[in-house]
Amino acid sequence: MFSKQQQKYVQSLQIKKYRQEHQRFLVEGAKSVVELLAADFEIELLLCTEKFFIENEKKLKKISVEQISQSELEKLGTLQSNDAALAVVKMRENGFLMADEKEFVLILDDIRDPGNLGTILRIADWYGIKKVVCSLNTVDFYNPKVISASMGSFTRIKAYYSEISKYIENIDKIKNIEIIGTFLSSENVHHFDFPPSGYIVLGNESNGISDEVEKFITKKITIPRFGQAESLNVGIATAVVLDNLKRRE
Repeated sequence: MFSKQQQKYVQSLQIKKYRQEHQRFLVEGAKSVVELLAADFEIELLLCTEKFFIENEKKLKKISVEQISQSELEKLGTLQSNDAALAVVKMRENGFLMADEKEFVLILDDIRDPGNLGTILRIADWYGIKKVVCSLNTVDFYNPKVISASMGSFTRIKAYYSEISKYIENIDKIKNIEIIGTFLSSENVHHFDFPPSGYIVLGNESNGISDEVEKFITKKITIPRFGQAESLNVGIATAVVLDNLKRRE
């Protein structure tokens, strides 16, 4: 039987404080859990329905599995409807990341909305970006809403949380690099000549890139507006910039 103490532990991982304390996070739903099973994360416990177990039994041989009902799954997690599975997973270490030769890394400056971060991860994965550096006040990578919105892409992208100004100072000491930032009025991204590698900075949903980070930007780009919309969602902006990046390759 799945005990009340275990239930309390799993439910606590919805809260950042307890995720950090236990260094564990939740992955919910059939698609995300199936993606997880193919990744290199360490799964502490998998809770699933009988149907999910039967469909994925061969993948579950080396994992601690507990079969429970759909209603129990939904009480433990954050999804309104979950007829498949929920996993308790060990976090990766917050290891330093930097761009390799012919590689771009995204730098996220104060992205607050978990849905936006999850979408950015999904878009980054689509365009082959494998590393994301996040400011300390960017939403938690392991927030259940981020994991859900990423649709499994969290398994293929590594994240590193740091104070952005100090991070850029550190990588700038290692080698000369281009730090490309998105702004409202700068060089048209459709005509911008992207370098072979570097960093692309995306700013806060309301305020854009902070003044503290702006001073490190070496190239400024903008997505030109042709209509009357006030702004673009940061996830959509990420897609536009990365699409233009790939067109230059």
